[in-house]
Formats: sequence, C-alpha cells, structure tokens
Amino acid sequence: MRRETIALHAGYETDVATRSVAVPIYQTASYEFASAEHAAALFNLETEGYRYSRISNPTNAVLERRVAALEGGVEAMAVASGQAALHCAIANLVEPGRNIVSVPQLYGTTHSLFSHHFPSIGVHVLFAESDRPDDVAKCINADTRAIFCETVGNPAGNVADIAGLARLAHDHDMPLVVDNTVPTPVLCRPFEHGADIIVHSLTKFMGGHGTTLGGIIVDAGNFPWARYPERYPMFSQPDASYHGLVYTARFGRAAYIARCRSLFLRTLGAALTPMSAFLLLQGIETVAIRVERHVENAVKVAAFLRDDPRVEWINYAGFESHPDHGRVQTYLGGSACSC
Repeated sequence: MRRETIALHAGYETDVATRSVAVPIYQTASYEFASAEHAAALFNLETEGYRYSRISNPTNAVLERRVAALEGGVEAMAVASGQAALHCAIANLVEPGRNIVSVPQLYGTTHSLFSHHFPSIGVHVLFAESDRPDDVAKCINADTRAIFCETVGNPAGNVADIAGLARLAHDHDMPLVVDNTVPTPVLCRPFEHGADIIVHSLTKFMGGHGTTLGGIIVDAGNFPWARYPERYPMFSQPDASYHGLVYTARFGRAAYIARCRSLFLRTLGAALTPMSAFLLLQGIETVAIRVERHVENAVKVAAFLRDDPRVEWINYAGFESHPDHGRVQTYLGGSACSC
C-alpha cells in the first residue's frame, strides 16, 4: 500500500455505532465497564480495552496505529510532545547507573535532556565525537544499553548512517533508537535499515500546521528483549506494580510499548488529548504531498544560496560535494538535489 494511502486510512475502521467516515473525537476521561470483573481485567492488563484516557483513548489509538503503519512498526504510543516521547523512550530502556551513547548532532532540547536531566537521575549519556559508527563504537562500555541518533540532525543537517549504527548496536546486544522527526516516514523508514525504536515530534512535519503539540514512540517489534534478561530485566522480570506481570510473556513483540504505556504514560501522565490526536491525524493526511513540496523548495533555496556571491558557505546534504551526500541516496531515496 502506498504511504499516501496509509496516511489517509490506516488504523481506522468505520465507527460501529455511528458509521462515521471521519475519525471521531472521543473526548472522554473514563469508560463504562461491563462488570467489576471486566474492570479488574482491564486494570490488570489481562484484556484489551479502554479504562482511562491518560493511558489510552480510541482517537489516540487511531493515531498510534496510523503512525506505526507508516513506519512499519508493530506498536506505537502517542504522548503530549516530542520531548515526552524521547524521555519515555530512553527511560523505558535504561536503569540508573547505565548509559546510552549518542551522536553529537542533536536538537537543542534533546541535548539538554541528555546532558543535564538524565544524569541527575543516574542515567548517563556518552556523546561520540561524530555520527560515524567508528566514533560511536569508542564510547560503548559494559553499561551501555542503547545507541541514539537523529535521522537528519536538527539543525546540523547531517544524515546518520542508520544501517551502520544498527549493526553496531546489534553487535553489542542493544537497540538503536532513531529520532525520525525531520524526514518523516515519507522520506525514510529507519526500521527498514535496522533501527529498533523510532521517536517523532509530531508537532513538526507530521502534524504540519503548527497548531498542535504531540509526540510518538514506535517499536519495530524486532529486538529480542527476552534473550537478554540481565541487560533488560524490566521486560523479562515480574513487574510488582502489575501483580508480577512479565511483559515479554504477556505482550510478545509489543512488550516495549506495553511497558512504556503501563509505567511511564500511566505514572508520569504526559497524555495527548483526543482533540490533539484528531488534529494531528488531519495533518498526517497531507504529509506526503507536503514533504514532497518541502523537498522541492529546499532544492531551489539551496541552489539559489550556493550561486549567490554574498553567501560564503552552505550546508546542504543534497549537494554532491557534501560528505553525507551518499547517505542521502541511501536513506532519503535520493530525494534531495544531486547537483
């Protein structure tokens, strides 16, 4: 199915009660239970369904399924902002005393999160000298639990070697986490190159209209958490807050998002409102055509600036002279200008 079609239709089947073609806005905080036993089963994660909109909501679920389909993932979790998504994605992987390794080219607030907040709670981030896999490898140690990069660095404009970083991560028995905000799945699907977890600020290109904050985490469902119970005990050992539930046993390939939702969204409360989910869905319907126009405009702007004698230098990976130009061809489908 073409991504344009996925962006319009994935994740939603006609509402049974109303036959609504458009995704309804379920602006409700709570839900009716069929019985006390039904309520207990929902709260104990023994059955599927909705129990409280801080944790899950039907409108939000459509957004989650749609973005998961666009990225080719098994499951997703929407939250109130891109920064909330990034915080939850990393916190769900790394215990205090452990670390992740990150490329140095990062969005400013991400750098602040990694440099200041996470160390204050005992989770450390080691910054590589560059985004080259060889430099990232130098930082990995026995306590490293993930590698992180942005597909296209914001605002550096570098293009990460996703496949190379994924191989490096997997050689060290850990996942690769990728922020795919800038290219969106229209230009790049990191799972196809070996990434394990994707985060987005939906506020940016996916939402498109600049009206709505939102973030999302998508899991490929491929990383074998159960194979490494000592490295990732949070997925394979009983969770006392859920009466001894073991996420890998209960949720299989969806264990990562299930724990993220059950622990971080439930307890930290960074919930996306249903109205925001609806607005983001409206934006996603046009993401393919908008990104196409963004690329066309970027090519013209970059070429104009390159040819203007008043401009001393320009950083644009679409130019053949740029060191990341080959990665544009590999990961962005050659979508940027080759000139």
